[in-house]
Amino acid sequence: MKRVLLCWIGTTDLRASQGEDVGEGPIAQAVEKRGFDEVHLITNYLSDDRVPSYIEWAEQRISTPYRLHEKELPSPTHFGAIYEAAVHVCTAALGEQRNQVELTFHISPGTPAMAAVWIILAKTRFPAELIESSRDHGVQTVSVPFDISAEYLDNLLRKPDAQLRNAEKPIESASFADIIYRSEVMERLVAKAQRVALRNVSVLLEGESGTGKELFARAIHNHSPRKGKFIAVNCGAIPQGLAESELFGHEKGAFTDAKAARKGHFEAADGGTLFLDEIGELPKDMQVKLLRVLQEGEVVRLGASKPISVDVRIVAATNRTLIEEVGEGRFREDLFYRIVVAYLELPALRDRQGDLGLLIDHLIEEINQESEEQPGFQRKKISAGAKNILLNHDWPGNVRELDNTLRRAMVWADGEIIEKQDIEEAFLPTYDKGGKDVLNRPLDGDFSLPELIGEISRHYIRRAEGEFKTKTEAAERLGFSSRQTFNNWKKKHEV
Repeated sequence: MKRVLLCWIGTTDLRASQGEDVGEGPIAQAVEKRGFDEVHLITNYLSDDRVPSYIEWAEQRISTPYRLHEKELPSPTHFGAIYEAAVHVCTAALGEQRNQVELTFHISPGTPAMAAVWIILAKTRFPAELIESSRDHGVQTVSVPFDISAEYLDNLLRKPDAQLRNAEKPIESASFADIIYRSEVMERLVAKAQRVALRNVSVLLEGESGTGKELFARAIHNHSPRKGKFIAVNCGAIPQGLAESELFGHEKGAFTDAKAARKGHFEAADGGTLFLDEIGELPKDMQVKLLRVLQEGEVVRLGASKPISVDVRIVAATNRTLIEEVGEGRFREDLFYRIVVAYLELPALRDRQGDLGLLIDHLIEEINQESEEQPGFQRKKISAGAKNILLNHDWPGNVRELDNTLRRAMVWADGEIIEKQDIEEAFLPTYDKGGKDVLNRPLDGDFSLPELIGEISRHYIRRAEGEFKTKTEAAERLGFSSRQTFNNWKKKHEV
């Protein structure tokens, strides 16, 4: 088994590395006395030169590999942020070989809130040994004389029926650990997704491109009791003539190139989840056939006459507003209501107050880890000025655009620091949304002046709320006479 230690870096550890008379510090003491194959350290001391110095000092003492995770916290006692940071690091430490990893949480470094979170995680989602250490008493195992895991999970998930209570595999909310957030809007969304994941109902995810619809779909599947595969299908990428064969399969000789029988995506996802991305792109004739499969729970391969029973949960996604597609006659109303049992709208990145900085740090760390094996790779950090540019960008392409921009910037950066110029050069060219594009739109059948005014109003109201601390200041900067006028515009344009 691979033995892995996880802990926060505390002030005593930093002081020890600076040569102060405090002993070797809790972390070094534990590593030297117990011996670990890997150490994951979390720090909220961002841009503190003592942290890299500590890693260098620790690695000189013993040849155990150290991995550093920088996590920005609202405060060192903010339970929610500490919990999310710890979950992310636990997931990273386990990797894909979680059955071959033995976790140990060190509760001495850090604040009491950090220690409390380690105890909760060790007793619920990530079974682990708890240790503490002191200069006088050495390293000791912490004995917590109660087990809260079963009761905690039952209360958290509110299992409503015998099927869920008797599910063979435990339901783990760690399935959502890859979704990085701090905002209230995302907290509510994740809570809804976790709840609906346990029900065998279809789900529609709507949101702009790049908001993470497939990430949510995978989390819903992994969080559910379903044991089959997760199959993702981009409906917009299926050639129209092959859509029926792709989804439902075909028999040998069903058409010219059908040299052998083939399962369709529905059969492949039997017992699991079929993710239909961009479902609004399906042609009308395929919508009819899809509706029949969902109603009957059976597929008929192309060229066959005998139906095959399938147990498939549908999670569909679109960057359109599907009910408007129904109103325009481009999507069948009966299929819409068959799919939309649960509806989740993913917010744009610009509407996720407080998440952007967290995502920037997470993505940089993720890209660093992915790039470690590349020739000449050097780990990157971001300067304060460069980060400010990212924080003030509107991100029309959402998280996907942010991820790609950071990847380009990390390539352009010569040293280990991503500077302002690297970020500026990483942005893709854009057309003028605020001038020529607004004033010269064609007056065709799709033009609507009220919609255009609403679009502009929502954009600047959101920007003002994000850039200024109070509504009074935001109102003044937008030219409103009072805070009440600002609120009235928000209500009028549904911000």
